[in-house]
Amino acid sequence: MYRVFVYGTLLVGEANHHIAAPYLQHVQPGKVKGRLYDVGAYPALVLDEEGEVVGEWLTVTEEGIRRMDVLEDYEEGGTNNEYERVWIKDCEQDIEGYVYIYTPEKAAHLPLIASGSWREHRRTKMR
Repeated sequence: MYRVFVYGTLLVGEANHHIAAPYLQHVQPGKVKGRLYDVGAYPALVLDEEGEVVGEWLTVTEEGIRRMDVLEDYEEGGTNNEYERVWIKDCEQDIEGYVYIYTPEKAAHLPLIASGSWREHRRTKMR
């Protein structure tokens, strides 16, 4: 089993949740240190001690994390990944696992999602 913190389209009820859903063992709300940026159809997280990002911890099977790697354009040891997969700890609970992140350089030109919540940001954008 793998625990992965998700904060965008992989959240329950969001556009790409169907990728993880068949391999899902458990879902739990969570929060990590970082800043969220709007890439357009999806967000990107940059690690940062100053901000907090709201999301969910998904516990998935090995096939589940493989499917998520494909979605996030992540290949272990790859030099041209869109996202990197790193280990992170929840900032309020005793939970840790993987998260897909952007580098600060990649996010430099993107709009900040000040709320730290993709769902809240999407609702605001749709108004």
